[in-house]
Amino acid sequence: MDKQAGVITPLNPPELPTPVGYSQVVEVQAQRLVFIAGQIAVNREGEVVGRNDFAVQAKQVFRNLAAALQAAGCTAGHLVKLTVFVRDMGNIAAYREARARFFATVTPPAAPAVTLVEVSRLYSPDLMIEVEAIAAL
Repeated sequence: MDKQAGVITPLNPPELPTPVGYSQVVEVQAQRLVFIAGQIAVNREGEVVGRNDFAVQAKQVFRNLAAALQAAGCTAGHLVKLTVFVRDMGNIAAYREARARFFATVTPPAAPAVTLVEVSRLYSPDLMIEVEAIAAL
């Protein structure tokens, strides 16, 4: 992250379990915060992508998140918090794979704080994942 714009410091206190792919705590000193609405698996025409295929939907969600970040002048490296909603925790491996590919787009790899929640339903019954985010500059 650009030090002139702000500083993002991931922290993992030794009293807490060591996380994989995220941070327990993220300290932020920023000039600007960007709040991104929940991104779902739809294309630019609003059509659901990957019906009944979680991996395809997760890939589309992170593609949409990248576009939202870019519109605000951010990258995955600016993310400080993700809230992830999935319809079935049985898809956690596919989610982690998509998340890892997304965060591999920045160096050093980003490690925002993450909350992952299973929900009974999203906006449409065809949707399997939604991700909302906060970025800092």
